[in-house]
Amino acid sequence: MIKVEHLTRKYGDFTAVDDVSFAIGQGEIVGLLGHNGAGKTTIMKMMTGYLEPTEGNITVDELDIGKHRRKIQKKIGYLPENCPVYPEMTVLEYLEYSAALHGVAKQDRPALIREAVARTALEAKATKQLSTLSRGYRQRTGVAQAILHQPDILILDEPTNGLDPTQIQHMRTLIAELAKTTTIIVSTHILQEVQAICDRVIIIKDGAMALDAQVDGLQQSSKLLISTDAETNSALELFQSFSQVTSAAEGRSQQFELKLHADADSKATA
Repeated sequence: MIKVEHLTRKYGDFTAVDDVSFAIGQGEIVGLLGHNGAGKTTIMKMMTGYLEPTEGNITVDELDIGKHRRKIQKKIGYLPENCPVYPEMTVLEYLEYSAALHGVAKQDRPALIREAVARTALEAKATKQLSTLSRGYRQRTGVAQAILHQPDILILDEPTNGLDPTQIQHMRTLIAELAKTTTIIVSTHILQEVQAICDRVIIIKDGAMALDAQVDGLQQSSKLLISTDAETNSALELFQSFSQVTSAAEGRSQQFELKLHADADSKATA
């Protein structure tokens, strides 16, 4: 469904995204995991067609985003990290405005807005001004604008950022419900969010892809990848001193792969 090949984005001499490639199938829930500034948002902006890559290709349903940008954007719903809601508008006014931006025909807007409001549980807030809503409800409004044109793909940039624990649980439930009919890509810097929401994780580190794995397999893996600035021999000697580690090997660029006993306690190893 989505194919990203050798995606690179440079700003002058700075490389924000460096030769990233992956494919996402229909119905997957994929997490882009990485620290703030790792390149997750830049990748998402390129996938939505709002930012052109310096190098590489993105195809959706075999359509090249460079040649079919508008057609692909109609297939995608996007929630930016800071959703640009307008405080003086009510929820319904904002969704009407968003529907117009999405190119939804005027006669279709009322039904689609009602459906988006229902799916995001915004009925009680529909006539309230956005300035009066909590951050959790503003995020729900952002999701509503992303799904009201019934996209095949939903891209959510840090959807739980700044939410309290109750709001986070509500957002997780909403994403799980939306995933029944939509391919979802979620970015986060929190591992627990990926474990709670996603089937698969793509880890981005300093603009490059460090790992692409199924979440269940990752949790059950007997391998651990560690990055360190320590001197190679000292690091290997330290890792091999742990009773849970059966072997340690140098990887690339100050990374080390540790193989653990099958019954090793991951907390003790960490």
